[in-house]
This record gives sequence, structure tokens and C-alpha cells, in this order.
Amino acid sequence: MLQWDWLVDVVGVALVLALLLPIGLILRRRWISRRGTAFELSVNTRSTGTTPRGWTLGLGRYQADQLDWYRFFSLSWRPKRRFHRGDMEVIERRTPEGSEAYALYSGHIVVEFQTGRGPVQLAMSEPSLTALLAWLESAPPGRQSRRVV
Repeated sequence: MLQWDWLVDVVGVALVLALLLPIGLILRRRWISRRGTAFELSVNTRSTGTTPRGWTLGLGRYQADQLDWYRFFSLSWRPKRRFHRGDMEVIERRTPEGSEAYALYSGHIVVEFQTGRGPVQLAMSEPSLTALLAWLESAPPGRQSRRVV
């Protein structure tokens, strides 16, 4: 009988954790959104080619001179990547090709940037891309201007 009690306790704890995880993800997303404008932003961690491998869904949020990127399915309160405005230069933009379109949100556009750490691909909606390009161009005076495609 003691084994059944242990099994019921384990199943009960697993159910509670299974309910707390989505609640934690929702609270985290609301916290990120309240601290600034948040938008859907996917990052290609491999930054090469047009395959669906390497794309990670997430949220982007602007801070003064940086763009913070948070993984969508994570409980971390800190951004996974930071992109500094002065280090970003647009190389090209394109629509997702082939199976890559299934790995991204519907209607997103892939934009490749050259950063201080090398090339990186970001995918976002057309309005978010317009806002990002405006943010890049609106750097304070004295900053090096970047070419925007």
C-alpha cells in the first residue's frame, strides 16, 4: 500500500508542475511586454542557409540602444541575446523559402544582419521590420550610420 501512496504523490506533483509551467510562461511574457514594446522575433542560431534548422521562436524588446531577444519557451527572466544598435547592419531581406516557412510565424520576413559577432538572421512581421529599421536609423547624433536595405 505504501508504494501506491508514493505513486499518487508523484503523479500529483507532476500534475501541479504541468499546470505551473504554462502559468509561468504566460506571466513571463506579460512581464516582458509591460517593460517595453515586445514583438514576435525569431532568431536563426545557425545563421546560415534557408533550412528550418536553427530557427528559435521568441520575443524582441527594445531597450535604449539594444534589442533584447527572449526565447519563447523559457522561464529565464534575462534575454538570451542582445543586439546593439551600433553593431547592426542590414545585409538582405527575403521571404522564407521552402520548409523554412513552416518553422517561422506566418507572414514573417527574414532579415540578415551583420553584427559585431558575425552574421545573424532574424525573422519578424512587416510592421515589426519597419519599426526595427526606423529604430536603427534613429540613432543619436554622432553614431556611425548603417546602411539599411
